[in-house]
Amino acid sequence: MGQLEDALILAHLLLERSEIPLPLRQEIEQFVANPAAPWRIQVERYIRQQQPFQLAYQDAAERVWNFTIFYAEPTQHEERQYLDCWCEETEGNRDIAELCHNWCLRFDRMAEVAISPIKGRWRSHLDSMAVELHLHRGLAFAYRSKTEADVINEWLSEPPQVRRVVRRVTNIFWFFREVRRYGADCVIVSPDEVRDRFRQELLAMMAHYNA
Repeated sequence: MGQLEDALILAHLLLERSEIPLPLRQEIEQFVANPAAPWRIQVERYIRQQQPFQLAYQDAAERVWNFTIFYAEPTQHEERQYLDCWCEETEGNRDIAELCHNWCLRFDRMAEVAISPIKGRWRSHLDSMAVELHLHRGLAFAYRSKTEADVINEWLSEPPQVRRVVRRVTNIFWFFREVRRYGADCVIVSPDEVRDRFRQELLAMMAHYNA
């Protein structure tokens, strides 16, 4: 998760300990033997150095992708590792206009990768937009604020027992994946563009059951 070199140092220290159980020792030895591709280590170095870079790779479908990256952070979405990054390129990005410079690249789909540094200024973060949610019934009471993304988390006086959450969103795909888990207890209020897109997805889903 962006600290591969530190993880290798810790792994070597753990292997020096005689009390490490055999199954754990074998797992650590496998990690040390195959920690990651060299390009992955280089990407993490560029991120630490705040060095913009170009990345070209061929995915599992043998399509070639080229990105000029001015911000990146390794992250995890649903148990898989990704590189969330801000790129000059927007062609092919299906996110809304405010977020079309943000890309989410899955590490295990990068077969052959070429990277090189470029000139430019490193950005401080991904693009984001504020999205307002209203939480109802049990979800309103059970919800725990996501401290890094939620900028407002409060109870509404009218209607009662409704929690208002305003969140900074960087990727509509992953945001919708989360909202769908909450079902009817979570309503996207604004902006209209995000609300309408989610509504269209719900209508497309319903069409499969009405056929």
